[in-house]
Amino acid sequence: MSATADHAEERTNPAARLGFEPGQVVQEIGYDDDVDHDLREGIEAVIGQDLVDEDYEDVADAVALWFRDDDGDLTDALVDAIGLIDEGGVVWLLTPKTGREGYIEPSDINEAAQTAGLSQTKSISAGKDWTGSRLVTPKAAKSGKR
Repeated sequence: MSATADHAEERTNPAARLGFEPGQVVQEIGYDDDVDHDLREGIEAVIGQDLVDEDYEDVADAVALWFRDDDGDLTDALVDAIGLIDEGGVVWLLTPKTGREGYIEPSDINEAAQTAGLSQTKSISAGKDWTGSRLVTPKAAKSGKR
């Protein structure tokens, strides 16, 4: 695929910027009516299969964690998410954008990630109302694995 085609896909499918690859198993946690359905469908289009839900009983390649301020303890949620992924896997923390209901301060995200043993490597606009924070284990961060 050409660089131009890659950029065109990023504009039409925001999930393309998240680094998912065909065949990956992506476990979705925190689904509710307010999630960005275009982003979810975009992830499924990239990986070529449905997202698996919280009841999935195997390890996933990545986790998409929808989290709002009133969802409980973010550190606990991140620790739980780490337990669901393969070594070197990625947690995409999806939180409401600034000013939206359920917004979480970036400093709170950074603190929770560090406490859970994760490093934030990227932050993007993941849809109209959502921000995505790419969180990795230190080993994944060093290897450059997506």
